[in-house]
Amino acid sequence: MTDLHRIDMERSAALLKQRILSRMPAPGDYETGLPGVRTYRRDTTTRPQTCFYQPLIIKMVQGCKCAFMGTEEYRYGEHEVMVTGVDMPGASMVCEATPDAPSASMAIDLDKNLIAQLALEIPPQPVEPGAALKGIHIQALDADLLDAFLRLAELFDFPEKLAVLGPMVIREIHYLLLTGPNGYRLRSFHTLGSHSNQVARAIAWLKQNLATAVQVEELAEKVHMAPSTFHRHFKEVTTLSPLQFQKRLRLHEAQRLMLTQDMDASSAGVAVGYESLSQFTREYKRLFGAPPRRDVDRLRQQALFARPPASLPTAPLQDF
Repeated sequence: MTDLHRIDMERSAALLKQRILSRMPAPGDYETGLPGVRTYRRDTTTRPQTCFYQPLIIKMVQGCKCAFMGTEEYRYGEHEVMVTGVDMPGASMVCEATPDAPSASMAIDLDKNLIAQLALEIPPQPVEPGAALKGIHIQALDADLLDAFLRLAELFDFPEKLAVLGPMVIREIHYLLLTGPNGYRLRSFHTLGSHSNQVARAIAWLKQNLATAVQVEELAEKVHMAPSTFHRHFKEVTTLSPLQFQKRLRLHEAQRLMLTQDMDASSAGVAVGYESLSQFTREYKRLFGAPPRRDVDRLRQQALFARPPASLPTAPLQDF
Protein backbone atom coordinates (compact mmCIF):
# COMPACT_ATOMS: atom_id res chain seq x y z
CA MET A 1 0.00 0.00 0.00
CA THR A 2 1.39 3.40 -0.97
CA ASP A 3 1.52 6.33 1.42
CA LEU A 4 -1.22 8.05 -0.62
CA HIS A 5 -3.53 5.04 -0.29
CA ARG A 6 -2.83 4.86 3.42
CA ILE A 7 -3.66 8.53 3.87
CA ASP A 8 -6.88 8.12 1.87
CA MET A 9 -7.94 5.17 4.05
CA GLU A 10 -7.15 7.09 7.24
CA ARG A 11 -9.26 9.99 5.98
CA SER A 12 -12.15 7.68 5.06
CA ALA A 13 -11.94 5.91 8.44
CA ALA A 14 -12.06 9.28 10.25
CA LEU A 15 -15.10 10.38 8.24
CA LEU A 16 -16.87 7.08 8.91
CA LYS A 17 -16.17 7.39 12.63
CA GLN A 18 -17.54 10.94 12.64
CA ARG A 19 -20.69 9.95 10.74
CA ILE A 20 -21.49 6.95 12.92
CA LEU A 21 -20.71 8.45 16.33
CA SER A 22 -22.67 11.62 15.55
CA ARG A 23 -25.79 9.46 15.25
CA MET A 24 -25.18 7.68 18.57
CA PRO A 25 -25.02 10.26 21.39
CA ALA A 26 -25.55 7.59 24.04
CA PRO A 27 -24.81 3.87 24.47
CA GLY A 28 -27.31 1.68 22.69
CA ASP A 29 -28.37 -0.20 19.58
CA TYR A 30 -29.51 1.97 16.68
CA GLU A 31 -31.52 1.25 13.55
CA THR A 32 -30.34 3.11 10.48
CA GLY A 33 -33.50 3.25 8.40
CA LEU A 34 -32.28 0.46 6.11
CA PRO A 35 -33.50 -3.05 7.00
CA GLY A 36 -30.70 -5.34 8.13
CA VAL A 37 -28.25 -2.53 8.92
CA ARG A 38 -27.63 -1.49 12.53
CA THR A 39 -25.06 0.45 14.53
CA TYR A 40 -23.95 -0.11 18.13
CA ARG A 41 -22.29 2.00 20.80
CA ARG A 42 -20.86 0.78 24.11
CA ASP A 43 -19.06 3.03 26.61
CA THR A 44 -17.52 0.27 28.74
CA THR A 45 -15.81 -3.03 28.19
CA THR A 46 -17.86 -6.17 28.83
CA ARG A 47 -17.42 -9.77 29.82
CA PRO A 48 -18.13 -12.42 27.17
CA GLN A 49 -21.87 -12.59 26.53
CA THR A 50 -23.53 -15.47 24.72
CA CYS A 51 -25.14 -14.60 21.40
CA PHE A 52 -26.31 -16.27 18.22
CA TYR A 53 -24.64 -14.94 15.10
CA GLN A 54 -26.58 -14.91 11.86
CA PRO A 55 -24.80 -14.42 8.52
CA LEU A 56 -23.47 -10.88 8.73
CA ILE A 57 -20.50 -8.57 8.40
CA ILE A 58 -19.40 -6.35 11.27
CA LYS A 59 -17.20 -3.29 10.78
CA MET A 60 -15.62 -1.88 13.92
CA VAL A 61 -15.72 1.90 13.56
CA GLN A 62 -13.90 2.51 16.83
CA GLY A 63 -12.54 0.21 19.50
CA CYS A 64 -12.11 -3.54 19.50
CA LYS A 65 -14.24 -6.65 20.05
CA CYS A 66 -13.66 -10.36 20.48
CA ALA A 67 -15.87 -13.15 19.23
CA PHE A 68 -15.63 -16.63 20.71
CA MET A 69 -16.60 -19.81 18.88
CA GLY A 70 -15.96 -22.93 20.90
CA THR A 71 -12.37 -22.69 22.13
CA GLU A 72 -11.35 -20.22 19.40
CA GLU A 73 -11.08 -16.45 19.81
CA TYR A 74 -11.45 -13.92 16.99
CA ARG A 75 -10.25 -10.40 17.79
CA TYR A 76 -11.07 -7.58 15.41
CA GLY A 77 -10.69 -3.82 15.46
CA GLU A 78 -10.89 -0.81 13.18
CA HIS A 79 -8.66 -2.37 10.52
CA GLU A 80 -10.60 -5.63 10.17
CA VAL A 81 -14.10 -6.90 9.54
CA MET A 82 -15.72 -10.00 10.99
CA VAL A 83 -17.81 -12.13 8.65
CA THR A 84 -20.06 -15.06 9.55
CA GLY A 85 -21.38 -17.20 6.73
CA VAL A 86 -23.86 -19.38 8.65
CA ASP A 87 -25.93 -19.22 11.82
CA MET A 88 -23.60 -19.90 14.73
CA PRO A 89 -23.84 -19.77 18.53
CA GLY A 90 -20.95 -18.04 20.24
CA ALA A 91 -20.05 -15.22 22.57
CA SER A 92 -18.94 -11.63 22.14
CA MET A 93 -17.21 -9.06 24.31
CA VAL A 94 -16.16 -5.44 23.99
CA CYS A 95 -12.40 -5.25 24.55
CA GLU A 96 -11.83 -1.49 24.29
CA ALA A 97 -14.35 1.20 25.25
CA THR A 98 -14.57 4.29 27.44
CA PRO A 99 -17.11 7.16 27.52
CA ASP A 100 -14.52 9.37 25.78
CA ALA A 101 -13.63 6.70 23.19
CA PRO A 102 -16.67 4.41 22.96
CA SER A 103 -16.84 1.17 21.05
CA ALA A 104 -18.75 1.78 17.81
CA SER A 105 -19.64 -0.72 15.12
CA MET A 106 -21.86 -1.28 12.10
CA ALA A 107 -23.46 -4.65 11.35
CA ILE A 108 -25.00 -5.66 8.02
CA ASP A 109 -27.03 -8.83 7.61
CA LEU A 110 -25.85 -10.91 4.68
CA ASP A 111 -28.50 -11.86 2.13
CA LYS A 112 -28.22 -15.57 1.30
CA ASN A 113 -30.19 -15.18 -1.93
CA LEU A 114 -28.01 -12.29 -3.06
CA ILE A 115 -24.86 -14.28 -2.30
CA ALA A 116 -26.16 -17.23 -4.32
CA GLN A 117 -27.09 -14.94 -7.22
CA LEU A 118 -23.75 -13.12 -7.28
CA ALA A 119 -21.84 -16.40 -6.93
CA LEU A 120 -23.26 -17.46 -10.30
CA GLU A 121 -22.00 -14.27 -11.92
CA ILE A 122 -18.48 -14.23 -10.45
CA PRO A 123 -15.73 -16.59 -11.64
CA PRO A 124 -14.88 -19.07 -8.87
CA GLN A 125 -11.71 -18.58 -6.84
CA PRO A 126 -9.16 -21.35 -6.37
CA VAL A 127 -9.32 -22.97 -2.94
CA GLU A 128 -6.26 -24.29 -1.18
CA PRO A 129 -6.46 -28.09 -0.74
CA GLY A 130 -7.61 -28.94 2.76
CA ALA A 131 -8.63 -25.36 3.54
CA ALA A 132 -10.83 -25.29 6.65
CA LEU A 133 -14.15 -23.62 5.84
CA LYS A 134 -15.10 -22.30 9.25
CA GLY A 135 -18.34 -20.40 9.64
CA ILE A 136 -16.56 -17.27 10.86
CA HIS A 137 -13.46 -15.39 9.74
CA ILE A 138 -11.67 -12.10 10.24
CA GLN A 139 -10.23 -10.31 7.23
CA ALA A 140 -8.27 -7.11 6.74
CA LEU A 141 -10.26 -4.05 5.73
CA ASP A 142 -9.32 -2.85 2.25
CA ALA A 143 -9.91 0.55 0.64
CA ASP A 144 -12.89 -0.57 -1.48
CA LEU A 145 -14.76 -2.10 1.43
CA LEU A 146 -14.07 0.91 3.66
CA ASP A 147 -15.29 3.24 0.91
CA ALA A 148 -18.53 1.27 0.58
CA PHE A 149 -19.17 1.47 4.34
CA LEU A 150 -18.53 5.22 4.27
CA ARG A 151 -20.89 5.81 1.34
CA LEU A 152 -23.56 3.78 3.10
CA ALA A 153 -23.14 5.78 6.33
CA GLU A 154 -23.40 9.04 4.38
CA LEU A 155 -26.88 7.99 3.25
CA PHE A 156 -28.26 7.47 6.77
CA ASP A 157 -29.31 11.12 7.11
CA PHE A 158 -31.15 11.11 3.77
CA PRO A 159 -34.03 8.60 3.97
CA GLU A 160 -35.15 8.98 0.35
CA LYS A 161 -31.64 8.41 -0.99
CA LEU A 162 -31.07 5.60 1.50
CA ALA A 163 -34.15 3.72 0.29
CA VAL A 164 -32.93 3.78 -3.33
CA LEU A 165 -29.13 3.82 -3.10
CA GLY A 166 -28.68 1.86 0.13
CA PRO A 167 -29.55 -1.55 -1.39
CA MET A 168 -27.09 -0.83 -4.21
CA VAL A 169 -24.27 -0.29 -1.71
CA ILE A 170 -25.31 -3.41 0.19
CA ARG A 171 -25.10 -5.38 -3.06
CA GLU A 172 -21.63 -3.91 -3.66
CA ILE A 173 -20.49 -5.01 -0.19
CA HIS A 174 -21.69 -8.55 -0.92
CA TYR A 175 -19.78 -8.45 -4.21
CA LEU A 176 -16.59 -7.24 -2.51
CA LEU A 177 -16.81 -10.02 0.06
CA LEU A 178 -17.28 -12.66 -2.64
CA THR A 179 -14.36 -11.36 -4.69
CA GLY A 180 -12.14 -10.77 -1.65
CA PRO A 181 -9.54 -13.10 -0.14
CA ASN A 182 -12.18 -15.12 1.74
CA GLY A 183 -14.88 -15.11 -0.90
CA TYR A 184 -14.56 -18.84 -1.41
CA ARG A 185 -15.90 -19.36 2.11
CA LEU A 186 -19.18 -17.56 1.44
CA ARG A 187 -19.46 -19.15 -1.98
CA SER A 188 -19.01 -22.63 -0.54
CA PHE A 189 -21.93 -22.22 1.87
CA HIS A 190 -24.17 -21.48 -1.13
CA THR A 191 -22.79 -23.98 -3.63
CA LEU A 192 -25.04 -27.02 -3.97
CA GLY A 193 -23.20 -30.27 -3.35
CA SER A 194 -20.39 -28.78 -1.29
CA HIS A 195 -19.90 -30.04 2.26
CA SER A 196 -20.29 -26.50 3.62
CA ASN A 197 -23.61 -26.10 1.81
CA GLN A 198 -24.82 -29.42 3.20
CA VAL A 199 -23.93 -28.23 6.70
CA ALA A 200 -25.76 -24.95 6.03
CA ARG A 201 -28.83 -26.90 4.93
CA ALA A 202 -28.68 -29.00 8.10
CA ILE A 203 -28.53 -25.81 10.18
CA ALA A 204 -31.55 -24.43 8.31
CA TRP A 205 -33.46 -27.66 9.03
CA LEU A 206 -32.62 -27.48 12.72
CA LYS A 207 -33.82 -23.86 12.89
CA GLN A 208 -37.11 -24.76 11.22
CA ASN A 209 -37.66 -27.84 13.40
CA LEU A 210 -36.52 -26.67 16.80
CA ALA A 211 -38.76 -28.92 18.86
CA THR A 212 -38.16 -32.05 16.76
CA ALA A 213 -35.96 -34.75 18.25
CA VAL A 214 -33.40 -35.92 15.70
CA GLN A 215 -30.40 -38.23 15.66
CA VAL A 216 -27.16 -37.31 13.90
CA GLU A 217 -27.67 -40.20 11.47
CA GLU A 218 -31.12 -38.88 10.49
CA LEU A 219 -29.84 -35.34 10.03
CA ALA A 220 -26.92 -36.57 7.91
CA GLU A 221 -29.33 -38.51 5.74
CA LYS A 222 -31.48 -35.42 5.21
CA VAL A 223 -28.51 -33.62 3.61
CA HIS A 224 -27.16 -36.72 1.84
CA MET A 225 -23.94 -37.20 3.79
CA ALA A 226 -22.38 -40.14 5.57
CA PRO A 227 -22.80 -39.66 9.36
CA SER A 228 -19.05 -39.57 10.12
CA THR A 229 -18.37 -37.10 7.29
CA PHE A 230 -21.32 -34.95 8.30
CA HIS A 231 -20.28 -34.86 11.96
CA ARG A 232 -16.70 -33.87 11.04
CA HIS A 233 -17.66 -31.07 8.67
CA PHE A 234 -20.43 -29.77 10.93
CA LYS A 235 -17.97 -29.38 13.80
CA GLU A 236 -15.38 -27.80 11.48
CA VAL A 237 -17.87 -25.11 10.43
CA THR A 238 -19.60 -24.45 13.77
CA THR A 239 -17.07 -25.74 16.37
CA LEU A 240 -19.96 -27.79 17.83
CA SER A 241 -21.40 -31.23 17.25
CA PRO A 242 -24.87 -31.27 15.64
CA LEU A 243 -26.59 -32.13 18.92
CA GLN A 244 -24.64 -29.47 20.84
CA PHE A 245 -25.63 -26.98 18.16
CA GLN A 246 -29.30 -27.97 18.43
CA LYS A 247 -29.18 -27.50 22.20
CA ARG A 248 -27.69 -24.01 21.86
CA LEU A 249 -30.24 -23.14 19.20
CA ARG A 250 -33.12 -24.24 21.43
CA LEU A 251 -31.85 -22.34 24.46
CA HIS A 252 -31.31 -19.11 22.51
CA GLU A 253 -34.82 -19.38 21.04
CA ALA A 254 -36.28 -20.02 24.49
CA GLN A 255 -34.51 -16.92 25.76
CA ARG A 256 -35.95 -14.91 22.86
CA LEU A 257 -39.48 -16.18 23.55
CA MET A 258 -39.24 -15.19 27.22
CA LEU A 259 -37.88 -11.75 26.32
CA THR A 260 -40.16 -10.85 23.44
CA GLN A 261 -43.35 -12.82 24.15
CA ASP A 262 -43.22 -12.80 27.95
CA MET A 263 -43.38 -16.60 28.15
CA ASP A 264 -42.60 -18.26 31.43
CA ALA A 265 -39.74 -20.77 31.60
CA SER A 266 -41.99 -23.81 31.43
CA SER A 267 -43.83 -22.65 28.30
CA ALA A 268 -40.63 -21.55 26.57
CA GLY A 269 -38.94 -24.85 27.33
CA VAL A 270 -41.84 -26.85 25.91
CA ALA A 271 -41.98 -24.62 22.82
CA VAL A 272 -38.39 -25.50 21.89
CA GLY A 273 -38.65 -29.22 22.60
CA TYR A 274 -37.86 -29.75 26.30
CA GLU A 275 -40.11 -32.20 28.14
CA SER A 276 -38.54 -31.61 31.57
CA LEU A 277 -38.54 -28.15 33.18
CA SER A 278 -35.70 -29.14 35.49
CA GLN A 279 -33.54 -30.22 32.54
CA PHE A 280 -34.36 -27.01 30.68
CA THR A 281 -33.52 -24.86 33.72
CA ARG A 282 -30.28 -26.74 34.34
CA GLU A 283 -29.06 -26.46 30.74
CA TYR A 284 -30.20 -22.83 30.49
CA LYS A 285 -28.23 -21.89 33.61
CA ARG A 286 -25.17 -23.74 32.31
CA LEU A 287 -25.20 -21.71 29.09
CA PHE A 288 -26.32 -18.28 30.27
CA GLY A 289 -24.98 -18.31 33.83
CA ALA A 290 -28.31 -17.85 35.62
CA PRO A 291 -31.75 -19.50 35.81
CA PRO A 292 -34.22 -18.38 33.11
CA ARG A 293 -36.22 -15.83 35.10
CA ARG A 294 -33.19 -14.15 36.65
CA ASP A 295 -31.38 -14.06 33.30
CA VAL A 296 -34.36 -12.54 31.49
CA ASP A 297 -34.77 -9.88 34.22
CA ARG A 298 -31.08 -9.03 33.84
CA LEU A 299 -31.37 -8.74 30.06
CA ARG A 300 -34.38 -6.45 30.34
CA GLN A 301 -32.51 -4.17 32.72
CA GLN A 302 -29.51 -4.24 30.41
CA ALA A 303 -31.73 -3.36 27.43
CA LEU A 304 -33.16 -0.38 29.31
CA PHE A 305 -29.66 0.79 30.20
CA ALA A 306 -28.44 0.42 26.61
CA ARG A 307 -31.49 2.08 25.03
CA PRO A 308 -30.82 5.38 23.22
CA PRO A 309 -32.87 8.53 23.92
CA ALA A 310 -36.57 8.13 23.05
CA SER A 311 -36.27 10.39 19.99
CA LEU A 312 -33.92 7.93 18.32
CA PRO A 313 -34.92 4.58 16.77
CA THR A 314 -33.85 1.48 18.63
CA ALA A 315 -33.14 -2.15 17.87
CA PRO A 316 -33.47 -5.15 20.22
CA LEU A 317 -30.37 -5.56 22.35
CA GLN A 318 -27.83 -7.86 20.69
CA ASP A 319 -24.25 -7.09 21.55
CA PHE A 320 -22.35 -8.20 18.45
